[in-house]
Amino acid sequence: MFVRLSAAVAAICLLSPTAYAAGAAPTDPQIAHIAYTAGVIDIEAAKQAVKISKNKEVVDFAKDMLRDHEAVNQQALALVKKLKVTPEDNNTSRELTKAAAAERDKLAKLKGAKFDKAYIENEVAYHKQVNGALETVLIPSAQNAELKDLLETGLKVFQGHEQHAEHVAAMLK
Repeated sequence: MFVRLSAAVAAICLLSPTAYAAGAAPTDPQIAHIAYTAGVIDIEAAKQAVKISKNKEVVDFAKDMLRDHEAVNQQALALVKKLKVTPEDNNTSRELTKAAAAERDKLAKLKGAKFDKAYIENEVAYHKQVNGALETVLIPSAQNAELKDLLETGLKVFQGHEQHAEHVAAMLK
């Protein structure tokens, strides 16, 4: 499990303020791509959990992730279209995607309670890291007020996800 969490944490660490201290902060097109990518990653993880888990609490949590992250990503797509901004692929987005694929591969090998525990523990860690990146890098770096508002709204939703994941994790112990 440590390797799995380390990959996600390492990818999110690319968003840390110190990572950008040596260079420029991410641009709005990069932020849009990172935020959208983070949402897609959780959507894919949730789809996997719905398919594999037999635990009602885990499946319900995953369905909440699907609903909420799809809604936020739809809002993000509408905003970039309205602003005529093309999200810009970047190293952070690519590393997040790579780490998430590795995590899904590892989770795919697990069954039953082992899958449930690993999925939920990853969700707790992932939301902590994404929420931290939103608070410390993405929101402060966003120049467009509408993008900043969307990120702030997303942060509130994702903080709720983190608490929900922690609650489910406690139930699985």
